Amino acid sequence: MTEIVPVSGPELVTYADELAALLVEAVEGGASVGFLAPLDREAAAVWWRERAAAVEAGSHQVWIARDEERPLGTIGLVKAPMPNARHRAEVAKLVVRPSARGRGVGRALLTAVERSAAAEGLALLVLDTETGSDAERLYRSAGWTPCGSVPDYAADPYGTLRATTFYYRALGPREASPAGPSQ
Repeated sequence: MTEIVPVSGPELVTYADELAALLVEAVEGGASVGFLAPLDREAAAVWWRERAAAVEAGSHQVWIARDEERPLGTIGLVKAPMPNARHRAEVAKLVVRPSARGRGVGRALLTAVERSAAAEGLALLVLDTETGSDAERLYRSAGWTPCGSVPDYAADPYGTLRATTFYYRALGPREASPAGPSQ
């Protein structure tokens, strides 16, 4: 059975080595999640540990999908820091272990993030992904709206520049804008 759980900052430090192994495996499997292959496991663990303070501060959230043995996937939510953007957040680093793909883990992680964001009053989520990737098919089937692609936006794990497609998902009604100055 797969369980989706949010992790605190200290828990993220505890999970860092296991999440590093997951990240290395995903990058070696071709996942374009910001890292180049070969990804050093210790560098990946450091990357996870560096997120702990932001998780503890509440500006970043992380969920882990796990079975009885190990993490199968992870996803993050990064809240916008500016006052005029506090209604939105970015979905970041949806990573699923290659051996767990096609079993609903990615969709379950995405659903957990969407529900949590809506419960917190966030109205808009954004993300980007490699154009034509399996992740892109997941986002489209989950109801996300593509809003444009940028050619050669990011390198895949092997260093080849690839197009990236940006997506958004509205979670609830937009708040009315405060009236501007009278004219």
